[in-house]
Amino acid sequence: MAAFAVPLSALAQPAHGIAMYGDPELPPDFAHLRHVNPNAPRGGRIVFGESGGFDSLNPYILRGRAPWGVQTLVHESLMARNWDEPFALYGLLAETVETDSERSWVEFTLREEARFSDGSPVTPEDVLWSFETLAAEGMPRYANAWNRVTRSEVTGPRSVRFHFDRPDRELPLILGLRPVLSRAAWEGRDFARSGMQMPVGSGPYVIESFEAGRNITFRRNPDYWGRDLPINRGQHNLDEIRYEFFADGAVIFEAFKAGEITSFRDGDAARWERGYDFPAARRGDVVRSEIGHSRPSGMAGLVLNARRPPLDDWRVREALIQAFSFEFINETVTGGRLPRITSYFSNAPLAMRPGPAEGRVRALLEPFADTLPPGALEGYALPVSDGSQRNRAGLRRASALLDEAGLVVDAGTLRDASGAPVRLEVLLEQGAGEILAVVEIYGEALRRLGIELRTTVIDPAQYRERIAVYDYDIMFNRWGLSLSPGNEQRLYWGREGVTLPGTRNYAGIDSEAVEHLIEALLNADDQEDFVAHVRALDRVLTAGRHVVPIWFSDRSFIAHRRDLRFPERIPLYGDWIGWQPEVWWWADD
Repeated sequence: MAAFAVPLSALAQPAHGIAMYGDPELPPDFAHLRHVNPNAPRGGRIVFGESGGFDSLNPYILRGRAPWGVQTLVHESLMARNWDEPFALYGLLAETVETDSERSWVEFTLREEARFSDGSPVTPEDVLWSFETLAAEGMPRYANAWNRVTRSEVTGPRSVRFHFDRPDRELPLILGLRPVLSRAAWEGRDFARSGMQMPVGSGPYVIESFEAGRNITFRRNPDYWGRDLPINRGQHNLDEIRYEFFADGAVIFEAFKAGEITSFRDGDAARWERGYDFPAARRGDVVRSEIGHSRPSGMAGLVLNARRPPLDDWRVREALIQAFSFEFINETVTGGRLPRITSYFSNAPLAMRPGPAEGRVRALLEPFADTLPPGALEGYALPVSDGSQRNRAGLRRASALLDEAGLVVDAGTLRDASGAPVRLEVLLEQGAGEILAVVEIYGEALRRLGIELRTTVIDPAQYRERIAVYDYDIMFNRWGLSLSPGNEQRLYWGREGVTLPGTRNYAGIDSEAVEHLIEALLNADDQEDFVAHVRALDRVLTAGRHVVPIWFSDRSFIAHRRDLRFPERIPLYGDWIGWQPEVWWWADD
């Protein structure tokens, strides 16, 4: 992680970039990002395979499902992120950014040359309309930030300023990353209604063609206004980016082998070792690249919905964790090649330390001692099984916890105090083949405890509708976490999400300590204080037993056509947002 500057100095004048702490690493006259090839040739194409489908071209609303490429390739924000820094932004649509030392307001000045794909200029009015509309009708995360804005105003022919209800170090950066949409293109249309009308964006690509639910093709815009900006140099090199959608995720690899797809992210470590003995790989037409990273593991696993009994009892959640024979399941599904996620920020300096809380972390947690889950102060670690399917010791511990929680086994069935059998539903989306295998093995273990585990696999549209209103007992989720956690933590774990539809608080976390720690980390004054708050938050979340964690990889496995190339320098975040296809290029041998 980059060092934080202390004390924090005010931006005395409009600047080319902004960082969460201190100054951005790249100077005002930087020529290009460090992890790109500024001389990359342009041309060629890349084809991805995606599971599921899509029924919308508006990625900013709850209704419908839109292809990921629409928000990353077609639309732009005021500023762009450098993924080789923990959290720093540089001007994109905005030429400059200005804020005070406390960050109680921020002002952006647009580039005069900024244009939408229809040739119309990007104006301050477009910015205001976009932010207001996204907050009123878009995903809940947009409203979360906008609620902190007390006043917005056009301050010049190309400038717009936002005032906040209180200082917030991250809020200027969040607004800098909000998509800016064309107000004129949406005139007379209902923004909140899912639809398939071609979007008008300012980004480097336009949609060339699509078949709803089946495929979509993006074509590089030859008239893209920002192609020569330093922030874009070496990026957006491919002429065509295409996504093919498949109902069954297992079919994607077969499509890659057949040449229908040209790049494939392989999440199966066992297949990565043994599954590439096919003609194109033997000829060298397909190569395998392992891409390392320094970002946190994040959290991935079976999410236990505490809104529903008996999952509202931490003892029941701990019992479900004890019953999960990770070592056996990991060996069966991945060949045992991937390490377990041990906390929300594992694999990074932000992760909680083993054993009892000490020093600054303990001081942050002690005021909430009466409400903390067991282990937050004393120390909590995931159980280690004997590696067998039966996992006898784990099941014994699980049975004791269930008994302590008032659940008893009668005639082989676990029942609650009213005598009702304990039945849990796992909700999965079509294409979740690997996770389905995990759940099937896990279900056998829970049956030994008298718990009936039922799996429901539904199409993407139904799945999205149900998770938006938290209609499940258990679901699978991945939270990607960064080296600079901020306001998104409210969306993931904030109390408001217990009842507010559409957040990512899928576990129903309701914690006074979590609320306080999120707010405090947003206003930490230096690196030491910031890290202490994140480690304390990590402790509370992990000890809350909200997820049965699975594994993570400290690298990405990408198989691709040898014609597709990427720079030698890998950014801090590795294979994440903004890397593939953005900095890749096509090179004919």
